[in-house]
Amino acid sequence: MLDSSLSQARIQAHVLVSGRVQGVGFRMATYDMAQELGLNGWVRNLADGCVEAVFEGSKDVVDKMVRWCHQGSRAAVVKDVTVEYKAPEGISKFSIRR
Repeated sequence: MLDSSLSQARIQAHVLVSGRVQGVGFRMATYDMAQELGLNGWVRNLADGCVEAVFEGSKDVVDKMVRWCHQGSRAAVVKDVTVEYKAPEGISKFSIRR
């Protein structure tokens, strides 16, 4: 049986998404989904064409957001998603970084 305290523990996921993920509304869709799920963190485009994001929240909700990143916005074509889990930094909101 899953320990409920484990699924409610706050975590951070540092995510890199590659593919056709810039110029297709990926950052805005990520922002909207993170807001809907009540997550904190940020998302930004990288010079290499990838999108980088950090999500903080309960493990089950962060995992749901990471799963969403495998599809992303409607026009996106995601090739790969890499995730590194870390201790949360205590980010207080979700933002789009430029």
